[in-house]
Amino acid sequence: MAFKKLKYWFNQELAKMLSDKILNEDSNFPKDKFVSTVVGKIDTLELKDRVELIADAFHTHLGSSIPENIKILVTILGPENEKETGMFTNYYWIMPIAKYVEKYGLEHFDVSMNAIAEITKRNTGEYAIRPYLVSYTDKTLDVLTTWSQHKNKHIRRLSSEGVRPRLPWAKKLDLFIENPTTIIPILNNLKDDPSKYVQKSVANCINDILKDNPEIGRSLIEKWNVNPTKERKWIIKHALRNLLKAQDQWALKIIK
Repeated sequence: MAFKKLKYWFNQELAKMLSDKILNEDSNFPKDKFVSTVVGKIDTLELKDRVELIADAFHTHLGSSIPENIKILVTILGPENEKETGMFTNYYWIMPIAKYVEKYGLEHFDVSMNAIAEITKRNTGEYAIRPYLVSYTDKTLDVLTTWSQHKNKHIRRLSSEGVRPRLPWAKKLDLFIENPTTIIPILNNLKDDPSKYVQKSVANCINDILKDNPEIGRSLIEKWNVNPTKERKWIIKHALRNLLKAQDQWALKIIK
């Protein structure tokens, strides 16, 4: 679906669908109050605000225990996404659940990490993970480093997409703009990943690094360019796309 039209999918019908899913897990969930909270405000909002409104409605109408609320929301996620598709496809409706974990789960690290892993198997946790990287940098990087070797391609992708210093539609991660060296081990684990979905994310992360820390980015690429696999060659070329477009001589030499 077109991005501009996506916001219209977050409406009264979606509120009803989500509430019905929750009712299957929690018979005390106040469906009518939840739906009325959403319907009263959503039509005047843009996409991100619509998603947050629904997340806030979860917070208002679910129970008082955030960990229990997160667990309930995880149970309604449905089957995992087997395809290499992102957030703006069949699983768009999970976006408010990811926003709930992002906004309200910060004090419940382990439960939230499990939820983000489950969310990203269907939609994406690349936005939800970012406050955790700021508040629990080392702890979250340890999780993402482990995830970079996960059997699930969506989770492996999240390990690089989540640490992108300049991820579109997200707040910049200034800690990695200032010094991206702590995310290099994650990228190293993914440099020969067989999934094109993961490869693109790794390339985009390196492209971000090149914008603010060209020496670090170029050094990484030069190391990777020694006897590279076909997967690594693709990542390198895609990471260098802006430099290649600018006819940068170093980049042109790398891809010869």
